[in-house]
Amino acid sequence: MECLGCLLANKKIPVNVVYEDDFVTCILDHDPFNEGHTLILPKKHFRYVDEFDAETARSVMKASQLLSKAIKKLYRPHGITICQNGGAIDELTHYHMHVVPREKNQPFASFFTEELWENEHIKNKVSITRSEMSNVLEDLI
Repeated sequence: MECLGCLLANKKIPVNVVYEDDFVTCILDHDPFNEGHTLILPKKHFRYVDEFDAETARSVMKASQLLSKAIKKLYRPHGITICQNGGAIDELTHYHMHVVPREKNQPFASFFTEELWENEHIKNKVSITRSEMSNVLEDLI
């Protein structure tokens, strides 16, 4: 059975893709911290960053740069947090990198709390967010 990350990265279950190349798929997070919160997932199965082949490593970094530029242009955040998950603590059982726009007075630790985020308004406009992000990313490429 494929891991959840593989299913998402290879679009075998519904996802909101904003960018992809031959090695990675970038999707809007299903439970976004802020509008524009995106995941970068390798299409091949990796659990840890140190397992990457050179092409995947380059694609992950390129995607993180492109997403950061698009997020800055669209949302003008106070900052952007980029962090990765891999290994046993990873609920996807698949390496993924978060690119998260952050607003002033949002401490880094608030991203990792167990508290529910008030994000229904962001979830309700996912198709608009996907369209805006995809359009800006196309202009950047």
